[in-house]
This record gives sequence, structure tokens and C-alpha cells, in this order.
Amino acid sequence: MELKRVVVTGLGALTPIGNTKDEFWEGLIGGKSGAAPITYFDTEKFKTKFACELKNFQATDFLDRKEARKMDRFAQYAMVAADEAIADAKLDLNVVNKLRVGVIWGAGIGGLETFQDEVLNYAAGDGSPRFNPFFIPKMIADIAPANISIKHGFMGPNYTTVSACASSANAMFDALNSIRLGHCDVVVTGGSEAAVTIAGMGGFNAMHALSTRNESPETASRPFDGTRDGFVLGEGAGALVLEEYEHAKERGAKIYAEFVGGGLSSDAYHMTAPHPDGIGVMAVMRNCLENAGLKPEDVDHINTHGTATSLGDVAELKAISEVFGDHAKDININSTKSMTGHLLGAAGAVEAISVILAMEHGIVPPTINHTVADENIDPQLNLTLNKAQKRDVKIGMSNTFGFGGHNACVVFKRLD
Repeated sequence: MELKRVVVTGLGALTPIGNTKDEFWEGLIGGKSGAAPITYFDTEKFKTKFACELKNFQATDFLDRKEARKMDRFAQYAMVAADEAIADAKLDLNVVNKLRVGVIWGAGIGGLETFQDEVLNYAAGDGSPRFNPFFIPKMIADIAPANISIKHGFMGPNYTTVSACASSANAMFDALNSIRLGHCDVVVTGGSEAAVTIAGMGGFNAMHALSTRNESPETASRPFDGTRDGFVLGEGAGALVLEEYEHAKERGAKIYAEFVGGGLSSDAYHMTAPHPDGIGVMAVMRNCLENAGLKPEDVDHINTHGTATSLGDVAELKAISEVFGDHAKDININSTKSMTGHLLGAAGAVEAISVILAMEHGIVPPTINHTVADENIDPQLNLTLNKAQKRDVKIGMSNTFGFGGHNACVVFKRLD
């Protein structure tokens, strides 16, 4: 059967550097850091005292107070970003066939704060099992797409993908294939995460995964830098409305880009460390190019996974050099995690939105906070250091990898 073409017609972003897609883009181009001291809880005894929290966000500015109380923060974020994307796509909800509109979402952890608070409340009590009746439906990861579909009446496929930090990239690839294969006309996809909590910070600190640059939080997320010391935890959501090309064209929708392919692979190596030779990362990028019908020399821009861990950054860049050969030095490579921090299950969607907006505006956001070269990184690679660079991006790719060796890659093409 002939696969249907899939395009992006709506975007929504709720991030530590901007609470809408336009604010997010302004923050990216301006090289804005979203890192600051944590305000959600007392960090006196924590090794890391900062994160990339949302700024000036109140769920009740967007959601009914009673409904907001029934949602964990990760689900609130999902609702806000999805609503922006749906509005941006100008979908007429009175006309669209809702049986053919799906919601496929990603979350690496889900309702961590809800789980944490309920367990702490129980432990502080007398042993009586007094739990909030909304405990379970607030916590489960699949409740985010459920709430989106309930609000808008979307009755197509509805589920959550969970593959750690690759979750929303997996969701996007599933959404792409749902439309390609003719199961849906439209899919709202993306991801959300809200792990800046006592349990989240404590758990990642115990793994020695987080930066401890407490004296200078705004410079702590430093992918590719020789002095990097771990990632900075972020929170937020990214949403995309994907649509079958003819369906979008018929209704006169604005088309941001064509979603031309994706790839998946596994490192099959270690619970948390990447394969040092980047074998799984090479495989996922090759799978993505093949799936999209592209050659390595077609790619103009790659938003890397680039978390600012000592092993991960080097392995990914070595894999890029291997897959793209001499063309690798002609690609604008960056890591927007230097500004947003690591949004875990939401990272893939937020970073894909960055790639799409780079395509639209002809400029690639920088990798900020770079001061010291790493001798293990090829100096010929253009890592778009510290300042945005103008670039005619016709093909843009985004890499997202998760604990457990989950690798996902998506690629977009500008439609002229």
C-alpha cells in the first residue's frame, strides 16, 4: 500500500524559557537559560539545588480550578500545550471527524509528584490507608492523552508511550505511522513531564546524573563543554498536531513542515550508560534516514540528545561523524537542552518543535554555555556554539535517547 504523507499543522510549547511556542522560540534564539534555584521545595540538604522550572505558570489561568486539582502537573502541562497546538492548527472541532482524530502522548515518569505526596502523607499518618480518590487517575501516565481526548471529544487511538527520555519521540513516530497507514486523519502528539520534585531530584542525584554547579545554575547545562558535569532537570510539555497532507491541504491549513520519517533502535548495553561506540545511535539515525528515503548529505541540522553528560555527548557526536561522514562538518548541530534543561519524556517533542521552527525562520538556535573545548570531540563539527546561526534548513533531524538504551530519531522536511 502507498503510505500517506504527514504534515505538521499546529505547535504548542510550555517550557522553562517560554510558556508559548513563540516565547519558547524567542528564548531559544536569545540563548536564554531556564535554570535557576528550585522554588518548589526546600533544597538545603540536596546536592543539586537548581533546575529548569516553568516561570510564571498558573494552571488555573488555563484550566478550570476543579479540573486542575484532579491533575498532576505533568497532565496540566499536557493540556495547556495541546490546547495551544490545536488552536494553532485552527482545527474546526465542529467539522473534523473526531473518530479519526487520535491522541498519542509521551511521558517518561508521569505523576511523580502525586505519587510522592500520597506516600509521604500515608507515612506521616497512623497507618490508616487514607488516600486521595484521585491518587491513581492523577498518577498514571496515560491520563494526559485521556484528558486531552475527553476535553475535545477525540475518539481515535489514545495512549501513552513510555521509553524514558525517548518517550515523546516514540509517541511522535507512532502518530506518524497511524496517519501514514490511514488509521487517522489527525493526531495530537507530544509529551510532558513534571519531575522537579523531592523524589525526582533526589533520585537523579543518587545516580550522579545531575550537574551540581550550584554557584552558577544558569551556566550549568553545558553540552559538549569540557567541564560539563551532568544534566539539568527541566519540566514542561511540547505538542504537535500531525495531519494527513491532503486533509490539511483541503481545509487550507498552514503547514509548518512535512514529517518524513523516524527511526528506533536499542543500545542493548546498560541500564543508564550509552554504548561507548555509539552503535545504537548510529543505527537509529540510519534507520531514520532509510525510513524517510533520505541520504546523509540531505540533512542540514541535527538537534542532538546532548544532555551534557561526559559519556553521552561524545558517543553521540562520534556516531554522527560515522553516519554522516564528511558531510557531518557541514551540518548545524546543537543541543537546546543547554537552555531548557532535560525535559525527560517531553524532550523529544520540545526539541522537534525547535527543529521545525528553525526550518520556518531560517536560523538555528545555539548551544549555550560552551567555554572549554573537549579533546574527545571533533573540532570540525559545527556545534552552533553560544550564538544562533542563520541557516537555510530544508531537512532537520532530532535525536532522543532514554535510560535502558531506548533510541528514537525523527526527521522533518520543509515544504516550499
